[in-house]
Parts: sequence; structure tokens; C-alpha cells
Amino acid sequence: MTDPARTPEALSVDYRHYLASLVLFHLAAADAVGLAGSDYQAVSILDLDGPLTSGELARRLGLSTGATTRLIDRLEAAGHVRRVADPADRRRVLVAHSGSVPPELTRILASVREPIGQLIGSFSVEQREALQRYFAGAGRAYQDALEELRGGSPATSPRH
Repeated sequence: MTDPARTPEALSVDYRHYLASLVLFHLAAADAVGLAGSDYQAVSILDLDGPLTSGELARRLGLSTGATTRLIDRLEAAGHVRRVADPADRRRVLVAHSGSVPPELTRILASVREPIGQLIGSFSVEQREALQRYFAGAGRAYQDALEELRGGSPATSPRH
């Protein structure tokens, strides 16, 4: 007999609780350090993916170019991003993560990274490989769905 906790329905409920906790935690973390949700995501995107044009950052965030310029101005004034010349075309300007992270944000993120790291560290190599496949596949699925919601094609996703 199948363990009821291992049914697809139970997994779906656990997954939805996980996603809600993840989103609400990051919104609260942003708020705790004085960042709007879109500002927090912009800093994260730039940290993960490197310098982007303001237009590409606007597209990735789903914001207008004007709203993105204001966002960049706020983040630059706070020291979180900087405008740099594009090494491939010095006429273009890129927005880069400055490497600056509010100390309070580092503490907040560590409060979840440490226990999650311990949990993942307890997994077997095969379980960690499965988790990596899940993260990669789920990330692509969400990115593709986001592109479709915004009227784009999944093939334009930056993760492809």
C-alpha cells in the first residue's frame, strides 16, 4: 500500500506550501532591508546573470523602460548596482551588480541557507542529482511560462 504522504496529491500540497513560503520569505526579506520586490529581483538577476542593458533588465522584470530607469537610479544611489560601459560596444551602458549586499540581508538569507544546506548535505549523491535536475527543469518551466504570459516565445528565454 502506498504511503498517503507520498501520493502526488500530498506532494502537490507540500510543493504549494513550499512556493508560498519561498515567495513570502523573499518579499519580507526585501522589505526588511528597504527594497521593493522588483528592486530585490533586479539585484538578484544582476548578481546571477551578470551585467545587462537596462532594456534587457526591463524585459526580464516585466517593467517599462521608464520604471526600470527609476529602479536603476534607486539601486545605484543605494550602492547595489553601477552603470558600466559595455566592453563590446563602449557606446552602450550596462547595469552591473556592485557586489554590495546589505549586511542585514546577508544575515536574513543565512537564516535559511544554513538549514537548507544541512538538509541537502544529508542527501545521497543520487538525491542531490535529482534535486539539481528538478531545479533546472522547474526553472525552465517557470521561465517558459513567464515568457508565454508576457506574450513572448519560450525560445527567447534567457535560460535556453
